[in-house]
Amino acid sequence: MSYVRSVLFSIPLILIATVGMYLVSLFVSFFDRTGNTAHRVARVWARMLLAASFIRVRAAGLEKLDPHGSYVFAANHASYMDIPALLSQLPQQFRFFAKKGLYKIPFLGWHLRWAGHFPVDRSNARNSLKSMAEGARAISRRPISLLLFPEGGRTRVGLRDFKEGAAYIAIKAGVPVVPVAIIGMRDLLPMGSIHIRSGTVRLQAGEPIPTKDLKMSDRDELTRRLYEEIHRMLGGNRLR
Repeated sequence: MSYVRSVLFSIPLILIATVGMYLVSLFVSFFDRTGNTAHRVARVWARMLLAASFIRVRAAGLEKLDPHGSYVFAANHASYMDIPALLSQLPQQFRFFAKKGLYKIPFLGWHLRWAGHFPVDRSNARNSLKSMAEGARAISRRPISLLLFPEGGRTRVGLRDFKEGAAYIAIKAGVPVVPVAIIGMRDLLPMGSIHIRSGTVRLQAGEPIPTKDLKMSDRDELTRRLYEEIHRMLGGNRLR
């Protein structure tokens, strides 16, 4: 029954909401080149998607964050619904890193570009480092935050080893990095599936980790700490 609801109700509503909010985002982009208004539109879109999917997100730990502060958020990634969950709950204006190939897709690529998100070329280490440096400069100059998935993409099972991007940007910009665990989303929309199940997901923000006194040589240790914090919040071996 939930599969029928997913195909006949949730997915059509998601498509309608996505097209509608894309047009709204396109319109507001003519008046606001900072991407801030587009981000607010994306928050509304995210909540519409979650409502259409009968997914409820309960957040904890956000009281530790300054709503107007700049952070690097590092989260686990198991489902397409992770980004709507984060958009619906994180109070900060944030931008994220997206695969360079996504920028070549009509409409999606245009939105990513005008909303101020950062393309990353995973096949070229030099270009990837350049994108991270641009992100660090942006977060240093403007009151925004950045979101990264240190695993480098979605995972079917468990938690993959983390890449150093989140630690690199946080240290270079001198802003705190926040480990974030999304717990239970894999059960509701697993990788490779269109069957969206209803349920409740937990979004747990850990303690912000300061980086002002860290050097770039500390990024391995910071990456390890992020992994351990997210692993712990996910329940250790009971990974979701």
